Amino acid sequence: MANPTTTRPSPPPNRAAASGDPGAPPGPRRRPSALRRNWWGLLLLIAVGLVFLIPLYMLLTTAFKTNAEIYTWPLKWLPSQFTGDNLAQAWEIAPFGAFIKNSLIVTAVGATLKVVLAIFAAYAFAFLPFPGKKWLFVAMLGALMVPGHVTLLVNYITMGNLGMINTYAGLILPGVASAFGTFLLRQHFLSLPSEVFEAAEVDGAGHLRRLLSFTLPMSIPAVATVALVAVIDEWNNFVWPLIITNSVNMRTLPIGLMYLKSNDGLTNWGVLMAGTLIVVLPMLLVFLFAQRYIVTGLTGAAAGNGR
Repeated sequence: MANPTTTRPSPPPNRAAASGDPGAPPGPRRRPSALRRNWWGLLLLIAVGLVFLIPLYMLLTTAFKTNAEIYTWPLKWLPSQFTGDNLAQAWEIAPFGAFIKNSLIVTAVGATLKVVLAIFAAYAFAFLPFPGKKWLFVAMLGALMVPGHVTLLVNYITMGNLGMINTYAGLILPGVASAFGTFLLRQHFLSLPSEVFEAAEVDGAGHLRRLLSFTLPMSIPAVATVALVAVIDEWNNFVWPLIITNSVNMRTLPIGLMYLKSNDGLTNWGVLMAGTLIVVLPMLLVFLFAQRYIVTGLTGAAAGNGR
C-alpha cells in the first residue's frame, strides 16, 4: 500500500523582515509612493506658479508703497505702511471714471454679441446642412491663422465710411465675429449625444427649440469658456480702441495707463502700478470665479467627433 503524499506546511511569514529587523533577509522592494515619484513634477509646478505669482505680488505691493520704499534696496517685500495715495493720484491724472464706463460698455456688449453669434454659427456648422458648409468651415479656420492687426486698416476705413469713428459702434462691431468661439462650440456640440436630438426631432421640436432647450443646457461649460475668453479679449484690447477713438472721453482702461506714463514717466512706478491694478483686478476676479469651467469646456470641445 502506497504511502499518501504528505503536504508540507508553508513556512511562516518572516516577522523579523516585516518588523524592520536589520538582521532579517531582504524582502521585496516596495514601490515608491505617488508623491515621491512625482516630486520633480511638483517642484516644476511650484516654480512655474512662482513665475506667474511673483509679478502679480509685486504689482499689488508696489501700488501701495511710497516712492521711497519702491526704490529701497534690498527690496522690501511688504510696505511698512499701506497707502492709497497712488490710487488717488492715478484717478486725478487720468479720467478713470470715463475709462471704466467705456470698458464696461464695450466688454459687456462686445462679449455678449461674440457669444451669441458663436452659438448660432456653431449650431449651424454642427447640425444644419447647407451648400458649401465644409469649405466655409475651412475658411473660418483659416481666419484663426490671420493676425488681427492685418485687418486694422480695412476696418478703420470701413468704420470711417460708415461714420462710426469715436463711437461705441466703431469700438464694438469690427470684433463681434469669433472664429475661436465658433470652432470651440461646434466641436462641443458634436460631442453631445445624438439620441437627444433625434428624440427632439421626433417630438416636432424645431432648430431654435433644440438649441435653447437641449443644446445650451448641456453646453454650459463650453459657453462659459467662450464667454470668459471674449470678456478678457474685449477688456484688454488696446490697439483698436487707440486707433478708432480720438477723444479722452471715449478711451478705455488699457489706454488710461498710457496717460499715466505720458504724465509722470516710468519713474513714478507707484502711480503706474496703481493704474495697472485698476485694469487687472476685475479680470483676475472674473477668472477666479470662472476657471472651473475652462478645463471642462476645452476637454468637451476636444471630444467632438468631427461630423
